[in-house]
Amino acid sequence: MRADPSQYELVAPQNLASVLALMDREPGAWTPIAGGTDLMVLYAAGKLPARKLVSIWNLPELRQIELLPGEIRIGAACTYTDLRSSDIIAREYPLLASAAAWTGGVANQNRGTVGGNIVNASPAADSLPGLLVYEATLHLVSARGERKLPYGQFHQGYKRHALQPGELIRAIRLPRSFSGYFSYARKVGARRAQAIAKVCIAALAKMDGGKIVDARIALGSVAPIPVRLDETEQALLGKNPGSGLARQAAETVARQIQPIDDIRSTMRYRTAVAANLVAEFVEALGLEAGRE
Repeated sequence: MRADPSQYELVAPQNLASVLALMDREPGAWTPIAGGTDLMVLYAAGKLPARKLVSIWNLPELRQIELLPGEIRIGAACTYTDLRSSDIIAREYPLLASAAAWTGGVANQNRGTVGGNIVNASPAADSLPGLLVYEATLHLVSARGERKLPYGQFHQGYKRHALQPGELIRAIRLPRSFSGYFSYARKVGARRAQAIAKVCIAALAKMDGGKIVDARIALGSVAPIPVRLDETEQALLGKNPGSGLARQAAETVARQIQPIDDIRSTMRYRTAVAANLVAEFVEALGLEAGRE
């Protein structure tokens, strides 16, 4: 059953301050909409519960990618196309560039936003594991003021997050501290793009003297929220990426995660694929180290 447009209200303020004032006057009444790639699917199916929508699409305060000495700030309404066309993202944050390329088709990439991907809070979202390993910080804003929240503390369960009433993500802040890191990203799905991931991985590692001195691994689609594999990361530190370490890492992953069975995949399959992806990351790291 399709939605009835007469049952919905949409307003489009011209600046961020007006959006925040509107949301503050009627707490909980207004749902922000940017690219609409998730909300409009629900709307078309007649399943969108929100009846009052406030557009934040193309607000200049939310569309900038700012390069600063110690960090980069990505406006929450920046699209996947914005990420794909950014030289600094490609150079310093290749995991995000890869995720942007995997997310839907060109039309979705032109409309879908980084902030929307975060707030939609799907554990299968392509960009979220990358944000975890880059240790992103969210710049949150409301009519009451601003605050910073480590991205790792944002998700509180399936489709649940830490945004307070009347609050928006203004920007995603990433430290510029990953020079010299090896990066690895994979998405396993029914096809390369325009498919929801069965499992996706974003991983970083830094070597020194033939040993792994830092490792960061995050997975999507294996838990109610995207997860960092802290135990597996610790198991890699100080080790040479050869000598059977890939197999040991895979065994650690299999113990650490507990995926679910659903329409897209099974717990057994997800566990095996996640373990194999981490093993492949370690093997690729070993090959990279051997070329240096």
